[in-house]
Amino acid sequence: MLAIGLPVSGASQEQTLEAPGAKPSVYEVISIKPSKPGTLPSSNIMPNGFRETYTTLDSLVRDAFHIVYDKLVVGLPSWTESEPYDIDARVAPDTVTRWRKITSAERRKEEEPMLQALLIDRCKLKFHYEKRELAVYNLVIAKSGLKMKEAPRDEVETTQLAGTGGVILTGHALSTESLINTLSGTDGRLLIDKTGLGDKKFDFTLHWSPNQRANNPDSGPSLFTALEEQLGLKLVPSRETVQVLVIDQIERPSLD
Repeated sequence: MLAIGLPVSGASQEQTLEAPGAKPSVYEVISIKPSKPGTLPSSNIMPNGFRETYTTLDSLVRDAFHIVYDKLVVGLPSWTESEPYDIDARVAPDTVTRWRKITSAERRKEEEPMLQALLIDRCKLKFHYEKRELAVYNLVIAKSGLKMKEAPRDEVETTQLAGTGGVILTGHALSTESLINTLSGTDGRLLIDKTGLGDKKFDFTLHWSPNQRANNPDSGPSLFTALEEQLGLKLVPSRETVQVLVIDQIERPSLD
C-alpha cells in the first residue's frame, strides 16, 4: 500500500486534541447505532455534518487520524473491523455558515480532531504515538525532469479513475500529497513525498497496468514505469523512521 506517513518530528506524543485555550468545533448531535442486517454501506458528507451507514470503527479511526496505510496504526482489536455501525453527526448552525466559506480540504482538516473527540467520548479511545522504522518508497523527481503541467493553486482538486484492463488516473490541480493518497494500496510499502514540490498543483493523466506482466507489451506499463515516463516522478526504495499511531484502548461505542 502506498500512503503518506505521519510526521516524525518531536518526541512521542500523548493524546492531545488542541492547543491550550483553543475552542475547536465539535459535533453537537451524534447518533451511533448498530447497523441492521442487509444495510448497504454508504457515506454522505452534508453541509452540517456526515452520515455513515454500515461502517466500522477502524474506518472511523483512520479518518480521524488521516491514516491511509495499514501499518501506521497498531492496536486496533479485530471487532473494530467486523462490527458495523450507522453514524450520524451534526454541527451547530454557526459552524455550517463558516464551513461554507472554506474549501473541502480545509473542512476535512478541521473535522479530524472532531472525529478524535467523538471517539474519545463515545468509545473511550486512548492512544499515543511511537516512532518506528518501515520499508518505504520515496517519491522523487526523476532525472528526466518533471513532466506534469502546473495548475493554479486556487483550482479545486479533482480526480477520475477509469479503465478495465489498465488504470487511467486523470488529475486536475492535484498536489503530490493528493496523488500519493490516490495511489494508496500499491506494492505493500509506505510512500513518502520527497519531491520538494510542496503545495504546488498539477494536471496530468497517468495510465498503468496493476497486473503488468514481464515480456508482455500489451499488458501496459507498471506503475513505477508509468510514473517515471509519464509524470517524471520516481519511486525509490528506502527505510524511514515514521510516526505510528498506537491504540491503547478503544471500547464499543455508547449507543443512543
